[in-house]
Amino acid sequence: MQFDIRNFLQSAKTPYATQFSADLSAADWDGFRVPDPLECAFTAHPTQEGAVMTLHVKANIEAECARCLAPVHESYDFTREYLVRMRDLDDIDFELPLDDQGQLDLRELAYQELIFEVPRVLLCSPDCQGLCPICGKRKAEGCACQVAAEAAPVDARLSILKQLLS
Repeated sequence: MQFDIRNFLQSAKTPYATQFSADLSAADWDGFRVPDPLECAFTAHPTQEGAVMTLHVKANIEAECARCLAPVHESYDFTREYLVRMRDLDDIDFELPLDDQGQLDLRELAYQELIFEVPRVLLCSPDCQGLCPICGKRKAEGCACQVAAEAAPVDARLSILKQLLS
């Protein structure tokens, strides 16, 4: 969905509002999936300096826990606000996704903002202990490997390391 931001800044007298959904299930999310379309609302209000734009995004994601590989399902509901002036459109460092005609790509904007919203490391719970390095079970489910590893005889060749750590 495109928004003609250049035209809006030049001649708008009334606010602009739209709602749209963005199916980004085929996009590359690097570590998570977005199975459902994003629900988005976009508004733009003219001001004396330019325009105040607001993007509201609701999204559901699916991923695997970074520590134990359990399924993670998270919902995100966030709002971003932008102040845009006419001179910003000619700035080569302008951060919003514009094409050559000054059209703002709202779908791409929602995609970029969701990438920034989702943490790089997703966990099933903040205190996830991960997987047992011996048997591969989730530590939260319990396994006897840790107890057995602590009771196992220590290799005498590694005793010097224990002395160094003391």
